[in-house]
Amino acid sequence: MRTLIIAEAGVNHNGSPELARQLVDAAAAAGVDYVKFQTFQADKLVTRTARQAAYQSRNLGHGEESQYTMLKRLELSADDHHALVSHCQARGVGFLSTPFDLSSIDFLASPPIGLSFWKVPSGEVTNFPYLRAIGRTGKPVVLSTGMATLDEIEAAIDVLTRFGTPRNGITLLHCTTEYPAPKDQVNLRAMQTMHERFGLPVGYSDHTEGIEIPVAAVAMGATVIEKHFTLDRSLPGPDHKASLEPDELKAMVRQIRAVESALGNGTKEPTPAERPNIPIARKSIVAATAIKRGELFTEENLTAKRPGTGLCPMRWESVVGQPAPRNFEPDEPIEL
Repeated sequence: MRTLIIAEAGVNHNGSPELARQLVDAAAAAGVDYVKFQTFQADKLVTRTARQAAYQSRNLGHGEESQYTMLKRLELSADDHHALVSHCQARGVGFLSTPFDLSSIDFLASPPIGLSFWKVPSGEVTNFPYLRAIGRTGKPVVLSTGMATLDEIEAAIDVLTRFGTPRNGITLLHCTTEYPAPKDQVNLRAMQTMHERFGLPVGYSDHTEGIEIPVAAVAMGATVIEKHFTLDRSLPGPDHKASLEPDELKAMVRQIRAVESALGNGTKEPTPAERPNIPIARKSIVAATAIKRGELFTEENLTAKRPGTGLCPMRWESVVGQPAPRNFEPDEPIEL
């Protein structure tokens, strides 16, 4: 199964439409399926007195600034969105954006954008009006579950499905909501726990440094991978330091596709590449000593040696005790 790879540009455009276009170019060059932005109006997302998260203050270096002031600088206009959709189409990569308020849901659901599915962020898992609005669109949902308990996830699924989201259209993303996320707090096995509890497809939204954790998640069954990326980690902004640069994004996509190929179909049988090696690596029953016609085959006058072109040694017990049908020289394959 092909993993859906979402390159999270987020707000790493720093409010610049031109930088956003360059992020689309980098995502397309890396071979991802979607490049994702964030759609919001600061006035509707956050109070003017809300403080920055610790990671935002740390990454920006000026924690005295409010979330509102920070986010206001990072808004993209409706025209910016429309231009990005067109640019994604031209570059052959899917456009996606996460809404963070109700009006942004309406905007992204309507033409000319009309998203085909939603990526719901972890912070909205407990937002009933938001989940209700998403559910009413009836579109599939990829739901991030950072900071959430299983009961909170179950409640979110209930709201989505009660208002119109098909249950079989929901994918759950395991996530650790910290930037960067400590690797010893990733807990990838929780992804499998969610699959067992809810019977839904699962994936992983990664905030760790490097690419090994999302690659490991694919090996563990992730059907969707989301990863932040930037053109340059040294740029100012809240998320750049926890993001991949373009060459790293390419490497992650390449390694994910390699792991997908290696996972195979689960059938245990010799592969086409192995078959020529079977007679070379396996053994046959051969004479350990000279054996005369009529002499009984014994543990002493038989042995197993390569190549595996004669009697299989798994027939050993049925051969021992049988009379030799002819003379055999040492190392000669045994025939019955």
